[in-house]
Amino acid sequence: MPKVGSKIDEVRIDGRLDLLQRDLDHFSGLGLGAVEIPVHGLDAIVHGRINRDRVAAVRDLLHRYEFVYSVHSPNPLNLMDRDHGALHYQVFRASLEFALEIGSGIVVYHAGRYVAEETFAVPGHVILSENDRETLLDREACAIRDLADEFPDVCICIENARPYLYHSPYCYGESPEALREMVLKISRPNVRINLDTGHLYMAAKFYGFDPVDAAADLAPLIAHAHVHDNFGLSIHHHEKQQTHLVPFGRGDAHMPVGWGEIPIGDMLGTFLEDYRGLLITELRDRYFESTGESVANLHRIVTGLCGLEGARAPAAHRR
Repeated sequence: MPKVGSKIDEVRIDGRLDLLQRDLDHFSGLGLGAVEIPVHGLDAIVHGRINRDRVAAVRDLLHRYEFVYSVHSPNPLNLMDRDHGALHYQVFRASLEFALEIGSGIVVYHAGRYVAEETFAVPGHVILSENDRETLLDREACAIRDLADEFPDVCICIENARPYLYHSPYCYGESPEALREMVLKISRPNVRINLDTGHLYMAAKFYGFDPVDAAADLAPLIAHAHVHDNFGLSIHHHEKQQTHLVPFGRGDAHMPVGWGEIPIGDMLGTFLEDYRGLLITELRDRYFESTGESVANLHRIVTGLCGLEGARAPAAHRR
């Protein structure tokens, strides 16, 4: 059965190792088997270069625990960036190096954006031609192929993207088929897909496809998964305040498993039989205290799908 874990929230720890240790202790008390580490939350990379003293301190701390670790690369990382492409490549390379240093075999990367979310607010809506998009896709594919060859012991998992009102399509990762085509185009055994259940459900509602069928189509390429809940309603990029969104069930809520309406069991059921990756319940910081509930709900789904209904959840999850 896959190990179930949680992410460390990069804003919550904000570069402080004492806060990282606090959260690791909490997850250990919950009996989690895996933790996803945000390299950007640890000051482990500065201006594209590994901060070796910090990485050594992080490694020493992480090795006190028995978790299996995955790594999340910086959210703004974008190999399609047209202004600072070389710097983004350096940050990606440093993220892979960090993974090796801490003993992780997984690095999550948000699929490249033709138009980065950080630029949405800049006046003048950018419209790229089909040729421009193909050029950016080729650039990303070549870069990831080179990185995969340099770091054969790390699996680069490209994450599917959520849509935005007005600005979509801004990213090939919004389309399960386009994401699948990209991974096949890169054609490396250590380049696979990170399936994000929340993003897939939002894209399905936005574009009108079946999320379970989409998960099934991606199944042979899925090597990692982020599991969280929402109600599938897309928002504009500037809508950030969760207290304004939650009453209406809007946005990429990253709620605990079971709080929204995503058919998580049906999605996982399309690939879990042959799955060897981790299941990371990726919650917003506001739901930190509900991590145990989310993991328990996910554990029940997984044990049911694996035919292990009688399996015992970790002690902290049993009521």
